[in-house]
Amino acid sequence: MAKARTPAAFVCRECGAAHRKWAGRCDACGAWNAIEEETALSAAGPASRSLGGARGRVLELSALSGTEPDPPRLAVGVEELDRVLGGGLVPASAILVGGDPGIGKSTLLLQAAAAFARRGAKTIYVTGEEASAQVRMRAARLGLAEAPVLLAAETNLRDVLTTLEAERPAVAIVDSIQTMWADNVDSAPGSVSQVRAAAHELTSFAKRRGVSVIMVGHVTKDGQIAGPRVVEHMVDTVLYFEGERGHQFRILRAVKNRFGPASEIGVFEMTGKGLKQVLNPSALFLSDRETTAPGSAVFAGLEGTRPVLVEFQALVAPAQPGSARRAVVGWDSSRLAMLLAVLEARCGVSLAQHDVYLNVAGGLRVSEPAADLAVAAALLGAVRGAAAPADAVVFGEISLSGALRPAPQPDLRLREAEKLGFRAALTPSQVKLAAKSGMTVRRFDDLAQFVGQVFAEG
Repeated sequence: MAKARTPAAFVCRECGAAHRKWAGRCDACGAWNAIEEETALSAAGPASRSLGGARGRVLELSALSGTEPDPPRLAVGVEELDRVLGGGLVPASAILVGGDPGIGKSTLLLQAAAAFARRGAKTIYVTGEEASAQVRMRAARLGLAEAPVLLAAETNLRDVLTTLEAERPAVAIVDSIQTMWADNVDSAPGSVSQVRAAAHELTSFAKRRGVSVIMVGHVTKDGQIAGPRVVEHMVDTVLYFEGERGHQFRILRAVKNRFGPASEIGVFEMTGKGLKQVLNPSALFLSDRETTAPGSAVFAGLEGTRPVLVEFQALVAPAQPGSARRAVVGWDSSRLAMLLAVLEARCGVSLAQHDVYLNVAGGLRVSEPAADLAVAAALLGAVRGAAAPADAVVFGEISLSGALRPAPQPDLRLREAEKLGFRAALTPSQVKLAAKSGMTVRRFDDLAQFVGQVFAEG
């Protein structure tokens, strides 16, 4: 009898969604011509659904109340990077770093590799995208040519793992995971199968040999790491390198971290000598602020455990009937639409016949709901032609009913604002402060009260 053919699997190379048959467009992410057939690693499968009568080994069980110490960390020496990692690099950890092309991933990791090597940790940098000469040129430009980093240019995963097995480094950097190919997987490099297999093998090697492996991942047009999302679940830490090409600021954000707080950020500035860490990002984000310009408000935000002050800028202009535009940079556009509806329904401020432009100064992307009140202050200042109090910070979440909800950890926000010279804060009335602040705190019950007292017409 002929052997039953193993059913083919079709996977989208953009988002990793599985499909039962080929189609021209992925139903999950909407990408065209992105679905490809995934060949199984082995055509043979289990004869039955059960494991049979063979017994496995008995696992060693332990109690929750153990005395095992925390794993030692290898500090990079770059404070911003150590902060995002949760205090340093944990041995036997697998880290995935994603970001747009040209954003500075290779520059950051080469600087980190040099810092690790200078601290006595054996470091290997494997590049699959560039020749060794190109990496040496970058190292010379950054002043890192004398750092004792071991360099290799290779894309064969088997050769890379064999080299790491022989050298036993403390840190291994693979740039990038999309260029690695495993010879036991019958698909092209960069495909879903290859990316998944390479990430699995490198992560398994990190756990088995106690080596910290850092992998670079490309991103799609939507800003997600290319390949199946299962790659993010394999690794211990996922970092995204964010920033605008035309801006000098770069933000390294921890999306997932098993050894530290998620959503922690580190701020860097791109210079001719590489990435320079910014120890006080709030002062840098507000350095070019115009205090008397209408349509701006300073938001006292929280990124992970770090308070960050950023400026929201809004512009409102008359639009042609039926063609009002909404343009947002650095904030959620759907949340802006919700906020505009609340302003109209609860406060009588209609912007339906106006173009609305909203921008977060400095290139930072804000996702915290507590930014609602600052956005409302910027919009109201733009439509009324009045500036928000120049010495005040604003934070608070707005509900659909128009009520104001408190933001977590207000003391941290106020301390950061006071340190930068702000003297007042506009907050929801339910905000509770653990310590007495030197700032004047103005409290509001709902959005209508906020509009009437801060942006009263006339």
